[in-house]
Amino acid sequence: MPIRTQNDLPAKAILEHENIFVMDENRSTHQDIRPISIGILNLMPLKEATELQLLRSLSNTPLQVDVTFLTVGSHESKNTSKTHLNNFYEKIEDVYDRYFDGLIITGAPLEQMPFEEVEYWDEMCKIFEWTKTHVTSTLHLCWGCQAGLYYRYGIDKYDLDEKKFGVFPHQVLNRKIPLVRGFDDVFYAPHSRHTGVRTEDIEACEDLVVCAKGEEAGVFLCMSKDGSNIFVMGHPEYDRYTLDSEYKRDLGKGLEIAMPENYYPDDDPEQKPLLQWRSHGNILYSNWLNYYVYQNTPYEWNKISEK
Repeated sequence: MPIRTQNDLPAKAILEHENIFVMDENRSTHQDIRPISIGILNLMPLKEATELQLLRSLSNTPLQVDVTFLTVGSHESKNTSKTHLNNFYEKIEDVYDRYFDGLIITGAPLEQMPFEEVEYWDEMCKIFEWTKTHVTSTLHLCWGCQAGLYYRYGIDKYDLDEKKFGVFPHQVLNRKIPLVRGFDDVFYAPHSRHTGVRTEDIEACEDLVVCAKGEEAGVFLCMSKDGSNIFVMGHPEYDRYTLDSEYKRDLGKGLEIAMPENYYPDDDPEQKPLLQWRSHGNILYSNWLNYYVYQNTPYEWNKISEK
């Protein structure tokens, strides 16, 4: 899949070095193709790392994807330069009159804070409402997943006794659901969170379908029955060293943190971490784009019915 980005986005050179087809703005304007328009509401502090991870994940289908990076207007990022934000991001309040085929809402380092105390919670509520009429399918990740479940279905999170940190197995529950087409019976995915959502609360919601869960990590993947909202509790987009960086960062700060589980060979943090989730992460994003975005979105975007 060609990913369309701004000509000078820093992630573009890295992706091209990895033989990922990235199309710049000039070339895309000369193609008579209706690209899939995907917004990425990036709430992570280190935005450039998240950009790279998500662009990799979106690059594995033959569809042409036009990516717009978005940020909230009611919070100022302190970990990404203003120059980068000004050059490559739009405030989501400035695109409320536009329609997107798909939207990704990332995680955020806010999980131990009540939703109503989050600085930009009111704006998040407005965003969730806007997606009902302006987005075909929304993919919620980690804190974005918990926030979406809370706002849309009233399902609240709870504090874990200890951080869920590492790479955990999950089992596919229903192979007939296109979202998990191509998955193995058991697959792995990274988690890094201090809170969780109770499996029984999700299963009790009539509008939600649980697609995959694990004994250790709980529900990993669920969705609304119409596919307009997809919820991913972990981080299938993480690269090999993301958990390693988090672990060594916290150790360097003197914080109490356990070694990520099922991650380092022989639990030796000096060894190269095992990459056990990349293929299923790619399949997940490809299935979302194909079955819930491309095949459901109108060719001419005017208005979609409220979901």
